[in-house]
Amino acid sequence: MRYLKKIGLLIDSIFENAALLALLSLVVIVTMQVFTRKLFNFVFFWSEEVTLLLLGWLAFMGIALGFRENIHMGIDSFTSHLPTAVNKVLDKVISLSIFAFGLYLVIQGWDFTVLMAESTLPATKLPSSAGYLVMPVTGIMICGYSLLQLCNISTTRHQDLEEGK
Repeated sequence: MRYLKKIGLLIDSIFENAALLALLSLVVIVTMQVFTRKLFNFVFFWSEEVTLLLLGWLAFMGIALGFRENIHMGIDSFTSHLPTAVNKVLDKVISLSIFAFGLYLVIQGWDFTVLMAESTLPATKLPSSAGYLVMPVTGIMICGYSLLQLCNISTTRHQDLEEGK
């Protein structure tokens, strides 16, 4: 069990660091793109395409990390007036719904990835599936986080991320 937890934390850390790397890369490329356009009237041919890819990857990975940290939208004002037992049942329903969403991303994302594998992006010549591969990856992470939350295992790694605290 200890090794399983270490492997899970390693995968989670790689996923989180990949999201941070995507964010950093996005900032650097966009900054470079703006400066070269304004100062030299020149833009690298690949910069817009890579920016769009990174933005898509960052957005989807952010969804999974949001579910991990339990900072997804909730109905706290409504559920705060319900009995504890009802709230526990609702938490399970929410975790199952999140799992279903993750499973949907895995299935549909994989279908899109396979469908687009033959075509390439015009500037970078990367397979078009590079933009869709994030969907099944994110879906797998969401499914993992929701299963852990279903088993009452806390997936939160960062404290005080919620607004108003």
